[in-house]
Amino acid sequence: MVDIPEQFNVFDRVTDAFFAVNNDWVLTYIHNEATKLLFRAQTDLIGKNLWNDFREDSNLSFYEHYYKAMNEQVTVEFEAYFPHLEKWFDVRVYPSSNGLSVYFKDITSKKGVLLRKEQHYESLFKYNPDAVFSLDLKGNYLSVNPATERLLGYREDELLNMTFVPLIPPEELDKTMKFFAEAAKGTIQHYETRAYHKNGKILDVKVTNMPIIVNNEPVGVYGVARDVSQENKNEVLLVESEKLTAVGQLAASIAHEIRNPLTSLKGFVQLIEHKVPEVNKEYFTIMKEELGRIELITSELLFLAKPQAYEFRNQQVNKIIQDVVLLLGSQALINRIEIKTENLECLPAILCIGQQLKQVFINLIKNAMEAMPEGGVIQIIASMPSTSLMLIRVIDQGIGIPKELIAKIGSPFYTTKENGTGLGMITTIKIIQSHGGNVDISSVEGVGTTVDVYLPVVPSVTA
Repeated sequence: MVDIPEQFNVFDRVTDAFFAVNNDWVLTYIHNEATKLLFRAQTDLIGKNLWNDFREDSNLSFYEHYYKAMNEQVTVEFEAYFPHLEKWFDVRVYPSSNGLSVYFKDITSKKGVLLRKEQHYESLFKYNPDAVFSLDLKGNYLSVNPATERLLGYREDELLNMTFVPLIPPEELDKTMKFFAEAAKGTIQHYETRAYHKNGKILDVKVTNMPIIVNNEPVGVYGVARDVSQENKNEVLLVESEKLTAVGQLAASIAHEIRNPLTSLKGFVQLIEHKVPEVNKEYFTIMKEELGRIELITSELLFLAKPQAYEFRNQQVNKIIQDVVLLLGSQALINRIEIKTENLECLPAILCIGQQLKQVFINLIKNAMEAMPEGGVIQIIASMPSTSLMLIRVIDQGIGIPKELIAKIGSPFYTTKENGTGLGMITTIKIIQSHGGNVDISSVEGVGTTVDVYLPVVPSVTA
């Protein structure tokens, strides 16, 4: 029978498992609760070397912590997992001059609950469709979820070695830093900013910043971010659509109100011109030109309000363009402009409304001529990017359009001309879109402007 030292009798009434080892790591006492947890009898353990009898533990954190307590004579507390027992233990190690006293408690059930909670939070973090990340008070990334990697294009290891500052465009940085600073002070912030993707693209992002509080002190900031670039584009499109609706309603009202008195004015001008010969003829010329301009505007307004219900028919696009070039040839000659066409014969017949396409190319060529007050060359180049798509490119040598203004072309009443209305280009774009195509505009100031008109090639219908 094993003699239990008298000083250990008190431990028989302790509910935690307990054992003691001397300075040679020999087990000098093991409590009943410990034998239950370890499935060993006291007689099998007392007098045995701890590391010889529990070799597997020497590869776990137990070994490191026990040696720390023994060598440094400091109390050590830790949690550890016994793989062979499939149990978690809360371990407390107390050193003395004679060895170590070790208390350990089975916390497997409690740990399981905590682990499940941690996994719930981890799932919320890992599988969140929004970018979720944490930052220290200097803005360094501490953690990022996969959605953050997808949003910004950087790998986790790259983000964890940088701050958010280089990701924010200069014009947005001051604002973003202020929101971050307020969140770091303890106030939740909701705002929108912009961020660089790794590929250089700039994203619109909606961000929420929340403080990370530990012991009632802010130690960092949580962030949740979502790409709203497409949403913002859709909002712009919606506004433009609402503008177009308003333009359409206004156009119909104005055009009908103007047309009748306009007809009367034109008639009276012509009558006065013939009845009052002593009046300067230039006056009549100016009046008729101005009345013609009003008439043109009303026609464009009516088209915006309610396009004519023309029938789509098979027509040769090259013939339509040639007719327009012939029509505007004399005006081009007066303005010292040469119109050159190239490869028009490659364009097949398509289902279209010829009169509307004619209006498109009249608008584009007239725009090109007005952009070339010193004269020059206008090129109209045709090509077939594919068997189902044609491209007609109109290139001028005009003054060009500033880059920041190109995106506004086609907006109602927006024009770069001093006396323009902006209706010609919006009419052009609307006609091409009604034919299933689209218009791209590029320009270089002082060099010229290129307008690409794409039209789908629909199989011809035989009469």
